[in-house]
Amino acid sequence: MMGRPSESNSGAPAARILVVDDEPQIRKFIDISLRSQGYATLLAGTGREGLTLLASKGADLVVLDLGLPDKDGKEVLKELRRWSRVPVIVLTVRSGEEEKVALLDAGANDYVTKPFGVEELMARIRAFLRTLGSGAEEDPVYDDGVVRIDLAQREVTVHGQVVTLSRKEFSLLSLLARQPGRLITQTQILREVWGPTHEEDAHYLRILVGKLRNKLGDDASAPRYIVTEPGVGLRFIAKERQTA
Repeated sequence: MMGRPSESNSGAPAARILVVDDEPQIRKFIDISLRSQGYATLLAGTGREGLTLLASKGADLVVLDLGLPDKDGKEVLKELRRWSRVPVIVLTVRSGEEEKVALLDAGANDYVTKPFGVEELMARIRAFLRTLGSGAEEDPVYDDGVVRIDLAQREVTVHGQVVTLSRKEFSLLSLLARQPGRLITQTQILREVWGPTHEEDAHYLRILVGKLRNKLGDDASAPRYIVTEPGVGLRFIAKERQTA
């Protein structure tokens, strides 16, 4: 089943979102919410139908429920990842840290735990589509009027003042800022920043995050930029540019 096609405010073709969930009420709820935001939708009630729609119609992002009647959602994810790199946000009732990490390691880009708020899901979707639209090969500049991160020039400023970061601090910030909104696991970060022999050294990451937050003026108890999901990983939250 395909939702009503639409166009973005700029007149360009709307991003197409594939929703795979066996509960008709949830499919309808997400479909209405997505179309109200100007997205086109594809709807599937089984894993097999979802994979067929993705292969035949294509999608810019997939929202995938784990509890499907014909295939476990993780099996659908693994099969999808054999031939597609489309961003996948998983819907799950499984809230354990190990399960969340396993989902991300299996190829999910993010997850939302049921029951979920539609605004949270829409925000995650917008974050991924912004990343796709910015171009994967670009060295982006993030600037919200307070913090400015120029990845190409390797320069970070806070309130216009240059902040000196260590090599590892900049590597961590770069890894997060290149994928705003995406939850990146501790294992992925440790492997990227310290190397594969340090995947168990989570204390290294805790210390580095503390130093980086301090330099950005971020508060761990009410983070504006770097959010920790305990036992799972980190997420960079991109804010809109502030105006006077």
